[in-house]
Amino acid sequence: MTANLLDFDLEGLAAFCETLGEKRFRATQLYRWIHQRGARNFDQMSDLAKSLRAKLQGVARIEGLPVISQHESADGTIKWLFDVGQGNAVEAVFIPEDDRGTLCVSSQAGCAVGCRFCSTGHQGFARNLSTGEIVAQLWFAEHFLRQHLQTQERVISNVVMMGMGEPLQNYAALVPALRTMLDDHGYGLSRRRVTVSTSGVVPMMDRLGQDCPVALAVSLHAPTDALRDSLVPINRKYPLAELLDACKRYLVHAPRDFITFEYCMLDGVNDQAEHAQALIDLVRRHGGQGVACKFNLIPFNPFPQSGLRRSPQPQVLAFAKLLSDAGIVTTVRKTRGDDIDAACGQLAGDVRDRTQVVVRIARQRNLNPMPATATGQA
Repeated sequence: MTANLLDFDLEGLAAFCETLGEKRFRATQLYRWIHQRGARNFDQMSDLAKSLRAKLQGVARIEGLPVISQHESADGTIKWLFDVGQGNAVEAVFIPEDDRGTLCVSSQAGCAVGCRFCSTGHQGFARNLSTGEIVAQLWFAEHFLRQHLQTQERVISNVVMMGMGEPLQNYAALVPALRTMLDDHGYGLSRRRVTVSTSGVVPMMDRLGQDCPVALAVSLHAPTDALRDSLVPINRKYPLAELLDACKRYLVHAPRDFITFEYCMLDGVNDQAEHAQALIDLVRRHGGQGVACKFNLIPFNPFPQSGLRRSPQPQVLAFAKLLSDAGIVTTVRKTRGDDIDAACGQLAGDVRDRTQVVVRIARQRNLNPMPATATGQA
């Protein structure tokens, strides 16, 4: 079996080249050809010795992911669906803005966390992606966009690990992928411009801070353990106090001096004034000193199985004002790609439900009916 060179960060590629009797500078040349120039075969690599190119043909390959579909939104957002085999697919989304180009990258096929407001989680979990499958999304998107926009300049300035999956539950594949994104011989992205989003896998947050600290976004979504338990099931394992302690530890290593808390606005569930006040108390008083943070309020993207509704815009703005008035930097995420199901929580939501999570949720509700205000139903 030949090695897919997209699976290697620079150190890994150097080690691979050593097994071929090649010096490290050959790995650097190879790495640049692949990631900076988007080379797909070794014949393109004109400054590599013919003997090395011939050697590579027999033991290595550069293999991206087959593109199943591509959709472009009226707002310029582009969504790709990639085939990862055995009936599984993942999506990546490019979001163009005036001052940046952001790529949202998947780390797993499906997701095991099962947040109630995320349609991706309702398909269940299939498998972790390899490092090469994570990197392939950026590799394809960057070089496709350069051709599409007819430019040699870097198009993608920001990467957010906010696509399908919980990145920190695929840690071994994630870290080499991050290193390729950051490496000056790869994509040369700033640590401040690469963001890992997590639902709160506390031990791996600590490891990431030590191994490869990048910007961190935490899916918070509730100010109390009781509410977060029902929305983000991993909270039962790592409750809010442990999560916020981990956030404070991460800040020691983080390239930014704050943690971003993502907060999906759910009508009648977590969007009331008392929820805002509880959030303020939580982040201001935890551990006596609080947690340096900003909030990103996310409009919910409804899907039938959730039983939830999007908070009205006036309610979102009122909630944001309460946080801002308390001195907490707060933004409201602009929805992008709604017309192609590329917005937050929508990725690959039409892929089959492998874990029958919809049935299980319905059964649980029948056993433990919740008040109407807690489910977002009128």
